[in-house]
Amino acid sequence: MIESLLLNLESHDVVSEQEQALLRSLISRDRRFKVDEDIVTEGSRPGYSTLLVDGFAARYKFMTDGTRQITALHIAGDFVDLHAFLLKTMDHGIVAMSPCHVAFVEHADLKSVSESNPHLSRLLWLETLIDGAIHREWIVAMGRRSKKAHIAHLICELFMRLQVVRRTAGLSFHFPLTQLELADVLGISIVHLNKTLQVLRKEGLLSWINQTITILDWPRLQTLAQFDPTYLSLAVEPR
Repeated sequence: MIESLLLNLESHDVVSEQEQALLRSLISRDRRFKVDEDIVTEGSRPGYSTLLVDGFAARYKFMTDGTRQITALHIAGDFVDLHAFLLKTMDHGIVAMSPCHVAFVEHADLKSVSESNPHLSRLLWLETLIDGAIHREWIVAMGRRSKKAHIAHLICELFMRLQVVRRTAGLSFHFPLTQLELADVLGISIVHLNKTLQVLRKEGLLSWINQTITILDWPRLQTLAQFDPTYLSLAVEPR
């Protein structure tokens, strides 16, 4: 159940067999969520953190007028709310964007790990730091990149994150979001998104057919996006 998490952590540092066994022992229970079902509710005080075993989930905030802004996308191997361990009260929600399988780790057990296993604690801390790095890149993309470059950057990021957890096939990956949901992610209108996607297709950079995105020209897409994966910390080194 934690294979994707292990792949994620092992993209940053070596995880010993003892640490792997400890992580497996932390899983208290699991559950499946339907599309559009809240995995974590804003304002709640969960006594556990949630590991996404399979599927796509999104972090979001609702505006007073009922509109929604997606602030993060989560994939298999992500702890979607590890920060709840310390924050206690959730200031945002996590929703399933596809059928999702999740596992739960009690905060009491995370506290025990933080006190008894400093290396594993640092690796989990790194996951929250990378979440923060991704947020910074999204802010830069939303404020400074063209919409074409913004979309290209998001696709480059998702491809590399999914590749780590072995959820890609060549240069293709499953992407279950609708165009309206992707517009929510990017903070643009559905009309603007559709026009920009058409340009990317015509330029031979990508295709998006039946929930599968295929990168047709990785070097050109990466150049357009000015994509530098440094912020994903995908170097295996002592942490």
